[in-house]
Amino acid sequence: MSDAPLPAGPQEFTRAWQEWRAGWEQWLTQPLGWLAATSHEWLGDTPQNHPGLPGLWWQNGDAIHIDPQGTPMAFDGETFTTERRLVLAGAHDDVRVTVGDLEVGITYRGTYLIVTYDPSSPARPDFDGVPTYEPSPAWVLPGRLERLDAPASITLDSVGWDAHTHESPGQVRFSYAGSEHTLQVLNSHGMLLTVFTDATSGVTTYGAGRSLDIPEPDADGNVVLDFNHSVNLPCAFSEHFPICPLPPSGNRLSFAIEAGEKTPH
Repeated sequence: MSDAPLPAGPQEFTRAWQEWRAGWEQWLTQPLGWLAATSHEWLGDTPQNHPGLPGLWWQNGDAIHIDPQGTPMAFDGETFTTERRLVLAGAHDDVRVTVGDLEVGITYRGTYLIVTYDPSSPARPDFDGVPTYEPSPAWVLPGRLERLDAPASITLDSVGWDAHTHESPGQVRFSYAGSEHTLQVLNSHGMLLTVFTDATSGVTTYGAGRSLDIPEPDADGNVVLDFNHSVNLPCAFSEHFPICPLPPSGNRLSFAIEAGEKTPH
């Protein structure tokens, strides 16, 4: 490889991407992030203890019940030591309850899923980064968001659980190598994203797919798809995330997107 300096444009592009990568991997390695996941359980209607986790946990209708059995726990800034009933059916995924040094992420899918996050998880010190393709401006593609008159509900299968309904505002239409393509877009916590597979999936990238955040479109619906920012789903890092959405059929691209994250080690 030549040691000649890159032109100013490519240098700035690469530097910005490297700064973004550094921030993303810092987020990945945070003490209670994805790499800290050590177990997951689907709750039933019988109070149960779970290995490594204090208290009794169970579900009753659309509510989760937690009996700390005297162990201090905290939710939404409030500490409790006696039974607590929480209705989180309409809440964001991975709502956290603090239990000492641990956190328990709670997600509702008709049944409650709890994921235990432990900062002493061996996956954290063993982590040496996520392999990626080299950044390239060639993978920054213009697109246009074609909004529906009203957001639609679409049902996507999950990696290790049942199907789940997501809200879609429409699709992004873009061109690559002379052909037109579309990607269904999802609303997620006030942001737009898409999940997709391509010809690299299961070869150099995670087989179930990758996700890409989409910036807010301008007044005409124009967006930028920077596939250099494509990242793995949490289930690529751990078996404890069985609810990752699989891409809809229209998001299974036939060409190879040689940009963004590869399969984690």
